[in-house]
Amino acid sequence: MKSYRDLLRVRHVKTLILAAFPARIAYGMVSLAIFFKATHETNSIPTAGLAIGLNGLAGALTSGIRGSLIDHYGQKWPLRVLVPGYALMLVILNFAHSSILILALAFILGLSAPPINLSIRPLWKSLLAPEQLRTAYALDTAIISAAGVIGPIVATTLALSSHPESALLLCSFLIALGGGCLALTHVSRTWNPEKRIKEEAPLWRHPAMRLLALEGCFIGFGWGAFGVAVPAFATLENLPHRTAWVLSTMGIFNIAGGLLGGLASKKRSSLVVFKRTYIIWLISSLPLAFTYPGWSMVLVGAALGLSGGALQVFYWEVMEAVRPRGSATGSLGWLWTVEGSFASFGAAVGGWISQAISPRVCLGITTLSTICGLVILSIGTPRLSAADKPPAKENAP
Repeated sequence: MKSYRDLLRVRHVKTLILAAFPARIAYGMVSLAIFFKATHETNSIPTAGLAIGLNGLAGALTSGIRGSLIDHYGQKWPLRVLVPGYALMLVILNFAHSSILILALAFILGLSAPPINLSIRPLWKSLLAPEQLRTAYALDTAIISAAGVIGPIVATTLALSSHPESALLLCSFLIALGGGCLALTHVSRTWNPEKRIKEEAPLWRHPAMRLLALEGCFIGFGWGAFGVAVPAFATLENLPHRTAWVLSTMGIFNIAGGLLGGLASKKRSSLVVFKRTYIIWLISSLPLAFTYPGWSMVLVGAALGLSGGALQVFYWEVMEAVRPRGSATGSLGWLWTVEGSFASFGAAVGGWISQAISPRVCLGITTLSTICGLVILSIGTPRLSAADKPPAKENAP
């Protein structure tokens, strides 16, 4: 753990972590807070599901645009405009009562979500030596995963309390606090966007980014179906409470996996450890379609969370190595746009398949999609050759 202790001793690292954490908790809360608000006002679960679907889809579709704004203008004004605007809209949503207004506001919230996570990732490179980036990405992954576990618990607890309006109000406060603190940190205020190289291909003409986007199509669709299949399976078996067992276990092990990923030897090629971890992730998913909402699904979920947390660390390394210069924020944002859009499509298809056929088919689609992702990366390995070196060496594009 010396790597993490050394990382935390670097100036501004603790400030960066603490400043953004409230906003990350809020992002973990927002979907369920919207869901319970819509359910409370309309008494309609389909309407509530549509609200969070619209919110997620809008957020995915504009992720790349918001990331590109950061790359073009820096972090000052995008954060200072989007953060208070988003916080205010959450308050307005809290006082909305009609289903049409709730759906419209949920969609607008997704379009204008402040790019907190996208903004933090390039800041690590401005603070740290190249050999510390893997550890930083691992810590960042663990923090995002932790917020993803804590946020839904807080949102559900408040939304089902005697003061259900407190869920969206707290979400608004945390976004304002975390986003505002991040925007005011020295490292965010002084960060300058990379200069583009005219001779280099634009983002979507870059072979490596096209490859990662194609892989993201399959992964997004498959894991979007997974996100619906688990609660659908548990509900159809009259065991809805077991959904929390599976997803909480995955979240906790995802945190552990991210931290373990940061301890991998810095002498190993980013691409090599990425592909090896991808294989482990795939193997962990093979028994998924044969599990049942209980201990079998919990155990498989733990394995998926552990390997998936580490995989995210190495994915960031590979993407950082192969992306075109001048896309420090937008590169990941556009990949999230692709993956998130297909995840929304996968969730929609997965809901129909779970109801009409079987949630086991959805779980099988998740495994099949992961296989497709690995095949795509294996065939396109030459396009990722820039990442085939240890992260201790400078990975600038």
